[in-house]
Amino acid sequence: MFSRLKGLMSNDIAIDLGTANTLIYVKGRGIVLNEPSVVAVDKSSKKVLAVGSDAKAMLGRTPAGIIAVRPMKDGVIADFEMTEELLRKLILKIQTRRFLVKPRVIVCVPSGITEVEKRAVRDSVEHAGARDSFLVAEPIAAAIGVGLPVEKPTGNMVIDIGGGTTEIAVMTLNGIVNDTSIRVGGDKMDEAIMQYVKRAFNLLIGDQTAELIKIQIGSAYHLESELEMEIKGRDLIGGIPKTLKVTSAEVREALQEPIGAITEALKQSLEETPPELASDIVDRGIVMTGGGAQLRGLDQLLRETTRLPIRVADGALTAVVLGAGKILDDLARYEKVLMRST
Repeated sequence: MFSRLKGLMSNDIAIDLGTANTLIYVKGRGIVLNEPSVVAVDKSSKKVLAVGSDAKAMLGRTPAGIIAVRPMKDGVIADFEMTEELLRKLILKIQTRRFLVKPRVIVCVPSGITEVEKRAVRDSVEHAGARDSFLVAEPIAAAIGVGLPVEKPTGNMVIDIGGGTTEIAVMTLNGIVNDTSIRVGGDKMDEAIMQYVKRAFNLLIGDQTAELIKIQIGSAYHLESELEMEIKGRDLIGGIPKTLKVTSAEVREALQEPIGAITEALKQSLEETPPELASDIVDRGIVMTGGGAQLRGLDQLLRETTRLPIRVADGALTAVVLGAGKILDDLARYEKVLMRST
């Protein structure tokens, strides 16, 4: 009875704490927030000036006294204090009313996370205002989010490509049988584009420009009609602002290294999959989730490489947080997939 009363007095939430974006699901309300994982801080006073979209708009544009930082790196916490501030501000933003009891929180984390990193996530969430915290591996949350029967004795394979990590996992009976986690994702793609533009055109561009190039004309497989876009940056030779055009073929060349790493990780994961589960994957196929899965032609490239049915899930960006939300709505059913905080 006391547990039920606590549930009525608080709003339990699920958080996909990503390198690029943080999504929050509130029990009974669905996804209520999707904002960049960025914090703007005053250097001298250490005061947080903005978080989320407001802070991201400041990246690369701040005066000397203000810095805009991304506290998550490669899917895990790089700056403990800033992550705590980010979570606190975002949790306050979604609360429509004050609650007598702090919420329980489920946080999605990379499957390759270390014990120290797990502790850092739990501490950050609990210091940010959680009554209790649970961790769930991102591939399992993604599988539940897209409706795969993870509790049944059949093999389910998910490729979750986020901002900092790519998680490739084979699941059955509420557990991960085979897991490959590499620290390559959307951020590495952006870095590869920046380096290519610098090397090929002697033009310096920022993170946000590289991300825009990736979204608008980026591809992993040749397109029927190639795309192009105009980009602006600083000429490294003359030192003055410059505008030029880049094509999707050039961007595809720039992305070869991170995409190659994802392809190799998938091959490795398939090689290590038990035969019975491998036969299930041949029948059921592989599901891709995460923002990186939306790169043009990536599913086609992986299909050609593995000769397996591979599809991008509907709502690939929100699959992880929706899965965590389903776990939150039925904790008794999904208790086995959780790592409870001590």
